Amino acid sequence: MHISTTWKLVRIALTTLYLMIGWVLFTGTLTLSSLLSGAGFSLVIALLTYSIFIDENEAHRRSLLPRVHWLLVFMLVLVYKMYIASFEVLLNVIRGNINPRIVHFRTALKSDVARVILANAITLTPGTMTLNIDDDHLIVHWLDAKTLHSKYAGELIKGEFEDLLKRVFI
Repeated sequence: MHISTTWKLVRIALTTLYLMIGWVLFTGTLTLSSLLSGAGFSLVIALLTYSIFIDENEAHRRSLLPRVHWLLVFMLVLVYKMYIASFEVLLNVIRGNINPRIVHFRTALKSDVARVILANAITLTPGTMTLNIDDDHLIVHWLDAKTLHSKYAGELIKGEFEDLLKRVFI
């Protein structure tokens, strides 16, 4: 079997797997009929759209299959950071002590999936919102900017998210 055919089958299988996980999470049931219909629909959609979900050039297995234990740690840190940031934003708004800025910075993450997860984590954290992501360059609105230096601002905003995502997607 030719390498491009093998990679095409892997992309279809991974897309089917991700869609099936989404199916189970959204339906919330593990009955046989639900699993069979979910597998069928996931396969049909994967056959039609695998090239959209997984780029042909992104052949790094490590960037497509996350390490689950680090993903759980990332999710716990995200919830914690969201909780802490919500109180910080509340206090800053009540005090009238806000300093909004648009900051530009780069990420060291190589995977498109990891970059999107980073951008979403930044947006989910109160006080920051990702406006644009272009390859490794992020533009973020920061409600309480503590610095004008791009690299330092990036480190403050990304915090532990980038380091954990490096471990999740190697």
